[in-house]
Amino acid sequence: MKPGRALPVLLAAALALGSGPAGAQGVPARARDLGIPLEGTPGRLDAITDVPGVTVGHVTIVRGAGKLAVGKGPVRTGITAVFPRGKADLAPVFAGWFSLNGNGEMTGTAWVDDYGLLAYPITITNTNSVGTVRDAVIEWGRTRLSDAFNCCLPVVTETWDGDLNDIYGFHVTKGHVFRALESAVPGPVPEGNVGGGTGMSCLGFKGGIGTASRRLSDRAGGFTVGVLVQCNFGQRRLLRIAGVPVGQEITEPRPCYEGPGLDSARAAERCPTGVTRPEKDQGSIIAVVATDAPLLPHQLRRVARRVALGIGRMGGIAGAGSGDLFIAFSTASTGTPGEHGVRPVRMLGEEWIDPVYEATVQATEEAIINAMLAAKTMRGADGYVVPALPHDRLKEVLRKYGRLAD
Repeated sequence: MKPGRALPVLLAAALALGSGPAGAQGVPARARDLGIPLEGTPGRLDAITDVPGVTVGHVTIVRGAGKLAVGKGPVRTGITAVFPRGKADLAPVFAGWFSLNGNGEMTGTAWVDDYGLLAYPITITNTNSVGTVRDAVIEWGRTRLSDAFNCCLPVVTETWDGDLNDIYGFHVTKGHVFRALESAVPGPVPEGNVGGGTGMSCLGFKGGIGTASRRLSDRAGGFTVGVLVQCNFGQRRLLRIAGVPVGQEITEPRPCYEGPGLDSARAAERCPTGVTRPEKDQGSIIAVVATDAPLLPHQLRRVARRVALGIGRMGGIAGAGSGDLFIAFSTASTGTPGEHGVRPVRMLGEEWIDPVYEATVQATEEAIINAMLAAKTMRGADGYVVPALPHDRLKEVLRKYGRLAD
């Protein structure tokens, strides 16, 4: 299969890699479909696209199997793109970002720090493809952004998929980036093994892309907060869902290697009887927070920080090897310059901002759960297998602790 093949073909190939009890989850389910008790009121789609104007696109690249051959595969990677107001409105939005742990990359943040604006769509990919994606987004924006020659660099961010993917083969091309940007649409957001999340693992299980939203009460302004994560962090023993120590209860199956011809290191972790490698918190998580609440950049920086609290609910500790990077933006108007360039802008009063913080924490937690529930077991380079979170076993554990709402 060539990289230029259409997304549906690539996505179908990705889904076909799930097999066995962990991968055979049946009809795709999200946290609320399983009855997991979560706080807050979701939007209609329970996705970042509940924020009016926000669109999301993915390109998923899956091909090859077996032994790793750098430059050939196996390939398990992709790109995810998020437009604050869709392709029809590329005017800058106010933004702020936060690094919980900096073992990762988020380009363009110097501009966000100094100017408080986000001009390009946000893109998420694998660690070694950041440069290619950045170049492609700049090329794409040259003829579309009126201030492209005079402003900023795009926000391109990443997590590491080198266990499953031929990450040093540099398989993401500009063409993939252009297709991800052009494919961005409103509506339901595909989750799990898609886009930038294709080759990611999360809290000891298969991870990837996840999303959720919260709608504030009318009394709190009726605003919407949406979160999209690329989930690739954490240790299974720390995994908690709805307060339940799921990672301590579901200890099998574990990531492992299968197939003949494994070297001595990999043979020790052969499926299903091998010795499990010591867990390290050396993944990463990227979070994009969108809202239509009228927030200024300094407020959005504080919103971005609240992502960390949602991650903590799931058992994340921002380990030394983890890149935990978050960006938040508001789709509210940045104002039209009047006399002497003065822009009239609106700002939510500080005494009204706590519901936005709470919504961010709640939506982050649910987005991570949704990523894990949507993800399928994946076999990648050198026969490495990362199991999906088994839905039936999860429900058993939640019932055991009296936390399943069914």
